[in-house]
Amino acid sequence: MANDEVSLGIMDNLAQSFGVTVPALKLLLGIIAGYPFALIYRRYIFNKSEQKQCYYLIACGLTVGFWNYGYDMFHCILSILVTYAAIHLLKGIVMISVVFAFNFIYLLAGYFYSSTDSYDITWTMPYCILVLRLIGVGFDVYDGARPKEKLSSDALKTALSEPPSLLQMLGHSLFPSACLVGPQFSMRRFLDFISGKFHFMGPNGEILPPDSAKWAAVRFCMGVFYIGLFQILSLFVYDDLIISEKFASMSIIKRMLMLGVWGRYILYKYISCWLLAEGACVLFGISYSGEDGGVQKWNGVENIKLSVFENSTEFNHYIMSFNVNTNQWVAQHIYKRLKFLGNRYYSQGGVLLFLAVWHGLHSGYYFTFLHEFIVIYMERDLQSIIKSSDTLKSFFGLPIVKSGVHILLRLYTFIFMGWSLLPFAYLQFPKYWRAFSNCSYAGFLVFYLWPVLYGPILRKVIKKKKKDA
Repeated sequence: MANDEVSLGIMDNLAQSFGVTVPALKLLLGIIAGYPFALIYRRYIFNKSEQKQCYYLIACGLTVGFWNYGYDMFHCILSILVTYAAIHLLKGIVMISVVFAFNFIYLLAGYFYSSTDSYDITWTMPYCILVLRLIGVGFDVYDGARPKEKLSSDALKTALSEPPSLLQMLGHSLFPSACLVGPQFSMRRFLDFISGKFHFMGPNGEILPPDSAKWAAVRFCMGVFYIGLFQILSLFVYDDLIISEKFASMSIIKRMLMLGVWGRYILYKYISCWLLAEGACVLFGISYSGEDGGVQKWNGVENIKLSVFENSTEFNHYIMSFNVNTNQWVAQHIYKRLKFLGNRYYSQGGVLLFLAVWHGLHSGYYFTFLHEFIVIYMERDLQSIIKSSDTLKSFFGLPIVKSGVHILLRLYTFIFMGWSLLPFAYLQFPKYWRAFSNCSYAGFLVFYLWPVLYGPILRKVIKKKKKDA
């Protein structure tokens, strides 16, 4: 009891010194633990039997899981066992329906009983990662029993001809550097990893550990760098800044710029964790993605494309670069399976509804993904209008105009990414509506009037000019 109190006291002091909560600090330490686990794996477990590798990975995953969430990790273990039973005892559409329904309903029940009015670091965090992993295994087993000509190119790469064993299920689900915050990767990648398909031959024919330490160090350093950026930004902004009286009293220009800075502050928390987790996956060697010109690539589980993210000029760039593996999972397992709806907007709406429910029960999640749909619609519609007009294409093709537009688009994405995060960060309607008010409802004026005002007017003007010509 005394040792527990001393440990809690140390964690409290550390958390206060970093300006974070104890659960957030424990989560960060759990992610970083992936590096010593990977070093031990490379030294003692590498190239051992698949069973020994799975036992080690399971032990490490349970260690970080219980360190963060205690006995609540049994929720995760139960779902793994139920999914394992379903994919072995059931077949076809019945199997995937049971796997999907059980895991999703269990997740929603977890949100219902454990969530509060703010963002929570509880057992539902690793479980929401696990839900996609388990449903993905179900889909892959389902695809493995279907004719190959009916599968998409992505499904062909991940389809499983037979259900994985319980050890494989546990090893994949509890992979120590990916079970807390991701990244997502398929069972097929995991099986290739433990079976030695990512191994390399030395000059004398010996099997060597993956030559990935340098890239792992790069991603680790980038993760630390973004933690540093987050800490620097915390000197100027904080979680509740946008709903404060201090923010409301600023000039409109300062509010918009601070909104952009606040948005980066919110996102850098996620980016730093993903980079650290990815670096540990790279060190294990599971991120191998082939060779390019004789150079080994280690971006197989990359979850954030930094160059695209930091240079975004449209919101689609954010979608392409942020939470990449989850987006790929949703594209493969949800979007492409909704083709029967016959309309890409219906499919996109289904995907965004799925993502909103997957994140939780708070209304802010649903508003966030509805907003994403509207923003992407506006940008694509505007691009379509510009492409349909030779005059506009020529105007925006001028070098001086292109440079000016590029600057404006960088500013546009910087500011309105912050606006888009307001419901995601504040979750409760009274809070994020107050944030909208403090931001002069800027997002509504820019995006929500497009389909009813800006878009129709612009189309009429272009149509009239074409007739006059």
